[in-house]
Amino acid sequence: MREVFQQELADVQSGLVAISKDVHSAITRATAAFNHSDVGLADQVISDDLKIDESTLRVDDLGVEILLMQSPVARDLRFIVATMRITAALERMGDLAAHIAQLARLRYPEASAPADLRDRFTRVGELDVAQAERVVRLLETEESDLIDEIIEADDAVDAIHKEVLEFLTQHEQAGDIPASQIVDATLANRYFERFSDHAVSIARRMRYMQEGSIEDIEPGE
Repeated sequence: MREVFQQELADVQSGLVAISKDVHSAITRATAAFNHSDVGLADQVISDDLKIDESTLRVDDLGVEILLMQSPVARDLRFIVATMRITAALERMGDLAAHIAQLARLRYPEASAPADLRDRFTRVGELDVAQAERVVRLLETEESDLIDEIIEADDAVDAIHKEVLEFLTQHEQAGDIPASQIVDATLANRYFERFSDHAVSIARRMRYMQEGSIEDIEPGE
């Protein structure tokens, strides 16, 4: 029974890693689709989001089965509890990537972002892709240093989010770009920012799993 239990835990972890890799692929392609008005990439991200949703359900089901059949304790119990929050965060990250792709799809062949903000969207996309890569490595290795890296890297995303909001407010007041572009850019700005927030949530859950402390977990995570 112990061997079965350990294999089930390994299956949960491998499932998390597989989902995180799909999320990394999704945000990479969504960013490219948004920045280059690539409708082909956008369609791929949108259609592949269902795969992420289905994978998270399978991992959650396995976690529930372990709770019911194996009655895990201590670190193993924390791992299963953390997993159920992590799958929710990964699923939401996949949704956000799909939302970014949908913006590119909606405005094709026009750009969704104003010209003077495209460099910032390129940069925040790069930061989100890097966050997704860190999440993959964290779930693969459980290296505690990666937890701090993910949390600290979120500051750069927040800074760009604030800059974009300021520029969009100026454009809205000046009335020098279409209202639809302001709306799209506002939404995209929020989606990129929230993507990194969910990476931080995963990092904090991993710390909880390792240390058993909930001090770093914010309400609602």
